[in-house]
Amino acid sequence: MGPDMLTELSIENFALVEKLRLQFAPGLNILTGETGAGKSILMDALNLVLGERMGAESVRHGADRARVEAVFSVECASGRLREAMEAAGVEAEDGLLLLTRDLAAAGKSTARINGRPATMGMLKAIGDALVDIHGQHEHQSLLAVERHADILDAWCGPETLTLKAAVAEAHARAQEAARELAALQQDARERARTLDLLQFQRDEIDTAAPKPEEDEELQAERLRLASAEKLYEAASGAYAALHGGAAGRGGVESGGALDGLTTAVAEIDHAAKLDERLEPLLESLQNALYAAEEAARDVRAYRDEVEFNPDRLEEIEARLDVLRTLKRKYGDTLEEVLRYRDEIEARLTTLENAEERIAELTVLSERTRTELEARAAKLTAARKKAAGPFAAAVAKELADLAMLQTRFSVAVEPHPVGAKGADHVEFLLSPNPGEPLKPLARIASGGEISRVMLAMKSVLARIEAVPTLVFDEIDTGIGGRTGMVLADKLATLAGNAQILCITHLPQIAARGSAHLYIEKRVDKGRTAVAVTPLESEGRVQEIARMLGGTRLTDTVLQHAREMLQPA
Repeated sequence: MGPDMLTELSIENFALVEKLRLQFAPGLNILTGETGAGKSILMDALNLVLGERMGAESVRHGADRARVEAVFSVECASGRLREAMEAAGVEAEDGLLLLTRDLAAAGKSTARINGRPATMGMLKAIGDALVDIHGQHEHQSLLAVERHADILDAWCGPETLTLKAAVAEAHARAQEAARELAALQQDARERARTLDLLQFQRDEIDTAAPKPEEDEELQAERLRLASAEKLYEAASGAYAALHGGAAGRGGVESGGALDGLTTAVAEIDHAAKLDERLEPLLESLQNALYAAEEAARDVRAYRDEVEFNPDRLEEIEARLDVLRTLKRKYGDTLEEVLRYRDEIEARLTTLENAEERIAELTVLSERTRTELEARAAKLTAARKKAAGPFAAAVAKELADLAMLQTRFSVAVEPHPVGAKGADHVEFLLSPNPGEPLKPLARIASGGEISRVMLAMKSVLARIEAVPTLVFDEIDTGIGGRTGMVLADKLATLAGNAQILCITHLPQIAARGSAHLYIEKRVDKGRTAVAVTPLESEGRVQEIARMLGGTRLTDTVLQHAREMLQPA
């Protein structure tokens, strides 16, 4: 599949775009067109699919919804991208990652990753790891001050990164010790109240001493005792039915089941002596008689054992009432009540040993805090040592990008110690002579910010790059020799990352490995944005337009061919 990169962008019913499908190549992808041709719309669409917020006004007039899909090759996914994918529970499919964003005209927005629903947070985390957009948009990682320390640390190299990891580990241990200590150092009176409550609950459960499923067994016994009269009557009736009376064979009184069966056996026994075919029937009747006699004995035994015990019934009711009280307070079942009792015991042990544990944690907290501060101090020293050389390297690159008078500095100021150390790291810039250094995030010019990023990307060779970099009109206000330098730097950077560059400079456009021409067209009374891939002569024509405007003379066309020849 090749390197990690954006391979395809599909846009449907977004702003002036009805339907577009753009394909991108590795290296430097150039996007050109007249001013107002709609290049910013493509950047907005890319921002949308990367998780940025946009309103329903972005949906093309008359459409129900807009959809943007971006396909990325991620076979080499590592670092931030891998972490973001793991956090979202996402895996590449055949080395591809598909991000989809739908924006309804009613205002609702939905996202999917590889066809599965995703939150905006998941989409943005993965999008930030895939694409950096530098220019007139908000999707600019360089302006996120919290990342400046990460950038400086990565430039410092593995030793500083190892030290930074050690600071994070010490901070985690110090935080854990401090949290436990704070929990135990609660108000002594509150701890005493909690102890009293837990001891009362434990004693209440222990006094009752419930057993698992005891309530179910008692309820069954209560039902039997409460129904003793009915059970006795039923057993008596069954026994009477087996031993009733009526006249049978030979004048013997019968009428009960046993008497009837006895008569039937005698009758068939007599008949079987005359017809041997009745012998199987006789055997069946004899078996039935034996079974009835056994049943009669069992019924009588059950009847005689039926218990009439009001005292026991009252005792069961009282016990069930105790168990109901326990379940109402501590759990839906007696098993849950007993589990809660075990939890009480553990909490009591912790609280009763609080003073001893507080002493231990106080020592541990001080030790871990001291260790954290020592490691953070080493990290601070490494950052301060690297700040000057890093700033000088960036300033040198800026000088080549028509920012010769620009000053660039890295401020490393004290900050409350945390997981990333005890420093507030921020990049400062002074674009013009005589102006003070200001935080980079306050620089108004998108072109300046983009050139700073390009300079920094050229310096940060050891940082794991975001796969795709987008530069939106970073050539603002420059031309001539500086334009050539800028083109060279973009081409060099494109050897390590995919670049999408919106430009007005022919020097940059000529260095592209792929070239897309953007224009607005009117079809059936409606304006739409169209994108055309340019090849050979088409590129010559566009470079010539960028060189000489509307007058494409032979001289301008020849100049365009000469510019394209090295590429």
